[in-house]
Amino acid sequence: MRRILALLLSAALLVLPVRAAEDTKYVALTFDDGPSGKYTRQLLDGLYDRGVKATFLLCGYRIKDYPDITQRIFDEGHEIGYHGYSHKNMSQMSRRDIAAEIMDTQALLPEGCHPVFLRPPGGCCSDGVRQVAQARQLAILNWSVDPRDWATHDTAAIEQAVLKNVKDGDIVLLHDMTTSSVQAALDIVDVLLSQNYELVTVSQLAKIRHISLKPGQQYCSFPKKEEAAK
Repeated sequence: MRRILALLLSAALLVLPVRAAEDTKYVALTFDDGPSGKYTRQLLDGLYDRGVKATFLLCGYRIKDYPDITQRIFDEGHEIGYHGYSHKNMSQMSRRDIAAEIMDTQALLPEGCHPVFLRPPGGCCSDGVRQVAQARQLAILNWSVDPRDWATHDTAAIEQAVLKNVKDGDIVLLHDMTTSSVQAALDIVDVLLSQNYELVTVSQLAKIRHISLKPGQQYCSFPKKEEAAK
C-alpha cells in the first residue's frame, strides 16, 4: 500500500509543473520611438532590476544619436524591431522609400542583431508596407492594448488604462520618451508580476503560443487557442 501511495504521489508531482506552465499568463511590453537617452536608461535599469525582457521598436535617427543605449538594449537580452528611420508615415511612402527606411536603420544596429518585426510609425500600414515587409522577411507588429501614454503625463492614468484591459497574450504599446511613461511601465510590470504574469518579448510570446511568424502578416496579440476562438 505504501508503495502504491508513493507512486501516486510521485506521479502527482510530475504533473504539477506542466499544469503550472499551462496556467501561466504572458504579456509582451513593447516600447516605440527610442532610444531616447535618460528615459531609456531609466527603463532599462528598472527592467534589469526586475529581470524582465521587453521589445523595443527603434528609430534609425535615434539609434544614430544613442548607439551605446542601443547596444545595451541588445546586450541585456531585449528584442529589437524596426520603427523606421525617420518616424514618417510609411503608408504614404513608395516601396523603395520604405525599404530605405529599414535598410538605413539596419546598418546602425549592433552586430548580430537581426530583427524579425517591423512596426510602421502610428501602425499605419499599406500594401507597400506589407510587400516590403514580406520581401525583407519581417512580420508586422501591431498591439492589443494602447494607453496612449504619448498624449499624457499622468502616470496613474497610463497604468489604469493598461491594467484594466490587459489579459493573457496581449501586446502592450508604450513609449520610453517621458518620465511618466517609464514610471508607469515599471509600475505595470510590478502589478503584473504580482498577478502571476510573465513578461516576455514578442518573439518569445509567439513561440510560447506555437505561432510561426509569417513575413508581411500583421500580429496584434497571441492568446491561447481557446481564447482566440471565442
